[in-house]
Amino acid sequence: MNKTRVNFPRFGSYDVAVEHIIRAGLDCEYVNTPPITKKTLEIGSKYSPDFVCTPFKYNLGGYIESIEAGANTLIQIGGVCRLGYYGELQKQILKDLGYDVKFINMANANFRKPITFYEEFKKVNPNLNLKKITSACMLAVHMVEVIDKVEDFIRQNVGFEKEEGSFDKLHHEFLDDLRDVNDKKELNLLYKLYMKKFKKIEIDKPKNPLKVGFVGEYYTIMDQYSNHYMEKELAKKGIVIYRWMNLTNSILNPHVKEVKQSIKNYAKYDMGATAMFTIKKAIDYAKDGCDGIIHVKSFGCTPEIDTMPVLQRISEDFKIPIIYFSFDSQTSDVGINTRVEAFYDMIMMRKEGKK
Repeated sequence: MNKTRVNFPRFGSYDVAVEHIIRAGLDCEYVNTPPITKKTLEIGSKYSPDFVCTPFKYNLGGYIESIEAGANTLIQIGGVCRLGYYGELQKQILKDLGYDVKFINMANANFRKPITFYEEFKKVNPNLNLKKITSACMLAVHMVEVIDKVEDFIRQNVGFEKEEGSFDKLHHEFLDDLRDVNDKKELNLLYKLYMKKFKKIEIDKPKNPLKVGFVGEYYTIMDQYSNHYMEKELAKKGIVIYRWMNLTNSILNPHVKEVKQSIKNYAKYDMGATAMFTIKKAIDYAKDGCDGIIHVKSFGCTPEIDTMPVLQRISEDFKIPIIYFSFDSQTSDVGINTRVEAFYDMIMMRKEGKK
């Protein structure tokens, strides 16, 4: 039999946790999606419907690159927007292109019935051990929490490092070492070790720096390549970056009822996907004294399009500037950088004017 070589779409830094589930839980070989490049998007765009949202194209391009790298089993997650339809359509596209791979669509599983995830995982490995996959998934959840804590710290300090690249270098080392973790005790020790290292990095942070909050669509806000490294570019200007949207907050601890209650003056109904969270965090950032808010989404993301009029109301009510970015396969770095520069100049002048 050919060895099962599994791929899951690249998504931020979470491939470390996914790799642990596949290796330790499924007893399969993991084929990581190659780093996303312009080529990835070109491949995905070539074989995708024209008006499908951009994350679909990144996923499809990544699948094709991972198949060429040796993957023979692909996993796609489900979701509450068009993401829930990705799996079936991508499976058909890959079949039409002549790729002979097994496709596992986790949209068939139900979070309210955890056993359904076990049933889907058994399609990858029929001899799956329930205890092993449960243990691997639990550790992966803790890995996600640690990754998010570390990256939150980096986001708020990287713009003030004295030696450029210090945080990035240590972050890569952290993720590399995280791949070797086998239990929660090792994970906690690694987290404490690296947080000490991150805190030792020399920074020159003013008492009252510019602060910007990021809100927006799930994939684009968390994937650096998709948003053209916007967080990093803004941080270089000496800005503290706040971004609530990560897997810990949105999936593990979403507090949906509390969110619905907190936005009732702006939205009566849930508009789907990340819309409620976008509105909630925009209000929070405005109240917490952020100097500006950046809203990012992929082209055609309907729930996030619906939030934009609401965000305009928040901008007017709290007198906080909000700028909107929509990304597709044709988005230009030049256009983005020009708008980011103008936004930075504006919030800097506003802050200076308030002194």
